[in-house]
Amino acid sequence: MSPRPPALRDARATAPNNTMNQPNDAPETPPTTAIILCRVLELEIEHFVARSEHVVHIERLEQGLHNEPRKLHQRVQACIDQVEQRSEITNIVLGYGLCSRGVEGLRTRRCTLIVPRAHDCITLLLGDKSRYQQYVAKHPGTYWYSPGWIQHHLPPGPQRHAAKYREYCEQYGEDNAQFLMETESHWHDNYDRATYIDIGIGRSEQDVQFTRDCATWLGWDFDQQLGDPDLIRELVEGPWDDARFLAVPPGKTVRMTGDDRVIDVCARSEMWEE
Repeated sequence: MSPRPPALRDARATAPNNTMNQPNDAPETPPTTAIILCRVLELEIEHFVARSEHVVHIERLEQGLHNEPRKLHQRVQACIDQVEQRSEITNIVLGYGLCSRGVEGLRTRRCTLIVPRAHDCITLLLGDKSRYQQYVAKHPGTYWYSPGWIQHHLPPGPQRHAAKYREYCEQYGEDNAQFLMETESHWHDNYDRATYIDIGIGRSEQDVQFTRDCATWLGWDFDQQLGDPDLIRELVEGPWDDARFLAVPPGKTVRMTGDDRVIDVCARSEMWEE
C-alpha cells in the first residue's frame, strides 16, 4: 500500500478538531473520509481508494439518478445522514458533479462535505472543467461513452435499440412498439458524435470498438479522449483546493453559481424544499 499522501494534512483545516482536549504530545487523530459515488465513476474512484489509508467507507448509488434530480438529492442526502452516524468519519466526499442540480441543498450536521466543482462526471474524467467546456463548445452534439457508462448503462446504439424494442413489444404490442421507437429516436437528432473517454483505468479495446460501432450505426462521428486522472485522484486523496473543490462546513449547503465556480456555499437552498 502506498504511503498516505502528505497533502492530506491540509484537509484537516476543514475537518472538526478532534484533538482540542488532548495533551500537546498526544498523537493527532487523522481525518477519515467516506465517499458517496455514482457507479459510473466506481472503477476510477475505487482505483485510488485502494491505495488510500484514510477512506473508511464507500456508498455506491445506481447510475441514472441525474435524470431525476430530486431523487438524486434525496438518495444522496439519505446516505449523508447515514454516514454521519459513524463518529470516526470527519469528511464526506461526493463522487458527483452538479448533476442536473441534484446536489444543491445537500448538507451535513457534523462532517465537512467535499464536492468537486464540476457539472457532471465527464468533467471529472477529463480532469478539468475548462477542458470540458472547450470540447463541448467545439462539439456540442457529443454523447459520452466511458468504462462506467458502458458497464452500468446501455448507451445509444443497436443493442439499446433492440432491447427497447423487445421491451415495448412485450408491454404494448408490435405495432405500438414500432411507433414508440420512431418517436423516441428523435432525440438522437440532438447528437452527432460518440466520444469514448477514459483515464487509463478500466479501458478496454472492446469498449472502444463498441463505441465506434454505435457511432457508425447512428450515423455519428467517433472520437476518443484520454482524460486526466488527477482530479479524481485528488477527490479521493486531497488536498481539496478551492479552485477545484468546494468544502462545505456543517450546517451550510450547496448552490449553483452559474459561473466558472459552478457551485458555492450558502446558508440555505430552496431548490428541493416542498
